[in-house]
Amino acid sequence: MYVISDSCISCGACADTCPMGAIAMDDSLGRYAIDGNTCIDCGSCADGCPMGAIAPGE
Repeated sequence: MYVISDSCISCGACADTCPMGAIAMDDSLGRYAIDGNTCIDCGSCADGCPMGAIAPGE
């Protein structure tokens, strides 16, 4: 699963590129987050992030 770091500026580009709809705003974090149960590990979100704030998680 990919993860979104604190570098996220909440622009929504990642959510727009996710084919599974696995990314949504997480108000408790104050930024977008990826649902690990829905993510298919395709990397579309990382490719679409203008800040480079998304990377493969552990």
